Amino acid sequence: MTEATLGDLQASVQDRSAFGALSDYFTLCEAFLRFVQSTPPTRIISPSHHNYIFYQYDQTYGHRITRPLNVDLFIESASDFRAAVDRFMAFLADLRQHQESAADRKGNKDYVESKEINKVVYTVQQSIGSVGDSFDNPNQSRKRVGQLFETLVKLIIQEVGLECEPRTISIPIPGYPGYEMSYELDLVFSRNKAIVAAETKFIDATEIVGSVKTTSKDRIDKVFLDKYLLTKLLGRNVPVVAVFLHDVQRARRGKSIFGINSTFKSNHFLGYTVALNRLDGVYYVDPRPEMVANDRLREQIGDFQKFLVRDLWTLSSG
Repeated sequence: MTEATLGDLQASVQDRSAFGALSDYFTLCEAFLRFVQSTPPTRIISPSHHNYIFYQYDQTYGHRITRPLNVDLFIESASDFRAAVDRFMAFLADLRQHQESAADRKGNKDYVESKEINKVVYTVQQSIGSVGDSFDNPNQSRKRVGQLFETLVKLIIQEVGLECEPRTISIPIPGYPGYEMSYELDLVFSRNKAIVAAETKFIDATEIVGSVKTTSKDRIDKVFLDKYLLTKLLGRNVPVVAVFLHDVQRARRGKSIFGINSTFKSNHFLGYTVALNRLDGVYYVDPRPEMVANDRLREQIGDFQKFLVRDLWTLSSG
């Protein structure tokens, strides 16, 4: 089999007809990992955070540098990734059949404890992001990479048997007849068949709104505001959860341009919780250390695996 070039991978990421199934994501990711193994870009370890690396492409691609990759989560071997995908899909099939009890079934406990779900999702999305980082103009791919993460989360939720689609709603503004507020929701999910179309005026009482972004940077306030406004305008509590990939970016540290900087604003997060409302769940594929160390953050923020294995079923049980 001929190995894919970086140009091939760029074309795949830009292909609007692709990524309609999880298998498309796995194929792209495996091709990227094989490219990295066969035509290795320069692998750079962050001097400030040794668990983060960068790939720097060759002169053909302007020596451009990828986003930071957490090697505690990023599976660098294509063969290891393929084996991890097989385990991942087998577990999703178990989740579909047994729902919240799947994690407690014999044979699944070790898998859940390995946190491999986070590793597979992280490796897939960061491979796409790393391909995106090779484009001449980063804005060329930034929106596409974000869209593909939304679709990835949607396909995973659908794979375990839930209804899940993006939704545009138009909410009447109380006291102003004829005026409506249009809202584009990343995902709306439920266990029942309430979702009948991509566009509807209503959010069913059994449905949960999901905001899916690669990072909370410059976006966290909108998630809190969405819950506040949806609840206020619809006159009832609307469950809203947020799913983020990570909150890190490359930053200069001393003379090195390969430092790591956190983009998570913990004080803003806690301030919005007090001033507006508490979200019904916040989940990271790559949580920041402070989200684990800080008691107040830890009680509100979990990892993506916790969402998929536990909270997704609790939230959708109504």
